Amino acid sequence: MKLTTFEHGGKQSYGAVVGEGIFDLGGRFADLRALIAADALDGIRATLSGVKPDFDLKEVAFLPVIPNPDKILCVGLNYETHRLETGRPATEYPAIFTRFADTQIGHEQPIIRPRVSSQLDYEGELAVVIGRGGRYIPESEVLGHIAGYACYNDVTVRDWQRHTPQFTPGKNFPATGAFGPWMVTADEISDLRNLTLTTRLNGKVVQHAAIGEMIFTIEQLVAYISSFTPLRSGDVICTGTPGGVGFKRQPALFMAPGDLIEVEVSGIGILSNRVQDEVPS
Repeated sequence: MKLTTFEHGGKQSYGAVVGEGIFDLGGRFADLRALIAADALDGIRATLSGVKPDFDLKEVAFLPVIPNPDKILCVGLNYETHRLETGRPATEYPAIFTRFADTQIGHEQPIIRPRVSSQLDYEGELAVVIGRGGRYIPESEVLGHIAGYACYNDVTVRDWQRHTPQFTPGKNFPATGAFGPWMVTADEISDLRNLTLTTRLNGKVVQHAAIGEMIFTIEQLVAYISSFTPLRSGDVICTGTPGGVGFKRQPALFMAPGDLIEVEVSGIGILSNRVQDEVPS
């Protein structure tokens, strides 16, 4: 089952992707996060048999899959290829930082290059959406706490990221966290390790890796993160990007206005966004 958040006719809603359209689920719960928190995925799945979509996919504006997560937790340096290209030492624990919910955009919405920098870099990632929350979740129970998976582009303003050892400024400019186009529920993914992550800039592959190449597995990440903060339904974990980022290429390859950046996770979908310059206010 594919679930998404969208806008149609000036109204925000959420629904299930049915063929080339969306079956509107709005009105049952306040939003997709509330649906997940109510543990209603099985019930929704049962209602979709034989239904017809309310809207064509081309008729809606996609919003971030979960526009209002309580937390977005991002993992740095979680593929060996990326760790090596950055020259960072191996660590015993994952590097965790945060992204603000209001920096997110949906599929086909513009990524905005801020006027204070031209070093706008892509980071294709797999996002995990928490279903059942918890604290101190054992690795053996993690998969039972996951609602689904989605594509994410954890876009980075590189010079601002490197102003200090802390990542926060470069990871939280408006309209830099692309999330979508939908979430595929966990029951449809039999083995995450076999999925592949590919990022394309203007049609050219710039990142490609198997999800199984992660240094810290999803089970390890959720167990670790839930030890220091309670996870809640709808929380998002961005699991890290593989090697091939723009600022480590020779010459550097940063995104520019008009560029098309795509993040594809096999079995899940393709997240596509164009880049625009910030419009002076």
